[in-house]
Amino acid sequence: MSLKKDGVMIILSSPSGAGKTTLVKKLSKINNFKISISYTTRVPRINEINGKDYYFVSQNEFENLIKNNEFLEYAKVFNNYYGSSKKKVYDLLDKGNNVLFDIDWQGTNQIKNIKFNYELLTIFILPPSKKILLNRLSERENNHKKIIKERMSKFEQDVLHWREYDYVVINDNLDMCYNEILNVIKKKINENKFFYEIEKIKAHIKSLIQ
Repeated sequence: MSLKKDGVMIILSSPSGAGKTTLVKKLSKINNFKISISYTTRVPRINEINGKDYYFVSQNEFENLIKNNEFLEYAKVFNNYYGSSKKKVYDLLDKGNNVLFDIDWQGTNQIKNIKFNYELLTIFILPPSKKILLNRLSERENNHKKIIKERMSKFEQDVLHWREYDYVVINDNLDMCYNEILNVIKKKINENKFFYEIEKIKAHIKSLIQ
């Protein structure tokens, strides 16, 4: 993909299970796009690799990183901490990379409140329905009822933060969603305007939280 300039920070957020991690990994295959690998106190899932999916650390290690002001943003999500390394992100941006973030609305708001010279694009991803979201979570969490219930209980709270984002998309088809997001990123990088159908999104949000 031909880019006029690099160094854009691109945040993808969504309710748990809506597909942001899959989309971030897909976008990271593009030249000059790198994932900001988060630190977390969460236990690794099956097939997750330390240093590739996350930096898995203890709670004490994470708290020391907070004390040393190492994080660009951090948040507690489902009783585990997640945080983005300030140094690692700035190093990637300064080398001409566009940096992809897979974080929630808490971390997004922290980054939005930082004054820096980098361009920032925030995208919120919605599932096509609560039923499909539940099915995705069941597959991902191997039908672990406690974890699924915990994530679904936070769903409505997460969804209501959609207004805080530059762009909102419904992930009812992965390839179409990917192409839509990629098109928005291109417009941001090339300093072109972009819009989404706000009335359509409002109606979809209403259907999700009924």
